[in-house]
Amino acid sequence: MLEEIYIKKICAGDTGAFNYIIHTYKDMAFSIASSIVKDQQDAEDVVQDAFIKAYKNIKSFKQDSKFSTWFYRIVVNESFLHLKKKKKEIIFCNEELNTEVMDEDHFNVIKQEEQDALIKEGLKRLNPNESLALRLFYLDEQNIKTITEITGWSEANTKVLLHRGRKNMLRMMNLLTKSKF
Repeated sequence: MLEEIYIKKICAGDTGAFNYIIHTYKDMAFSIASSIVKDQQDAEDVVQDAFIKAYKNIKSFKQDSKFSTWFYRIVVNESFLHLKKKKKEIIFCNEELNTEVMDEDHFNVIKQEEQDALIKEGLKRLNPNESLALRLFYLDEQNIKTITEITGWSEANTKVLLHRGRKNMLRMMNLLTKSKF
């Protein structure tokens, strides 16, 4: 596997080989960090810190799991550490969430770009754990087992977060699209 070759090169001192790792994982790392820290600049800082940490500790990667799982776990940990360091309060949506179920046809009427923007805004307003769970499961198409490895959550907790996240995301979509219809 190509990834293993680059990891061996990095461990042997080839610093340029790390560019492959950065190029391959930067987008998903940013997506994960964004779902937790909720701020683009903070997410960029977290991703940079995570890449530095991964580079410094790559020799400790035992290849028991996929490199992506190991690295995304670093991103998750760095994201929550970043929140603690800044003592940043995450402002959760305090608005009364509408419990009406949105008609699927209404959502389908919205252009794809608007759907993407609504989904991003909805994820931004969810609590970090629910946002991360939804992002990993639906956008990165990770299975429950991989999500538990990345996050350190139990399988049951992951399933609960996905369930709550889906419910809250639907409510959020109702709230965000309410003015459109």
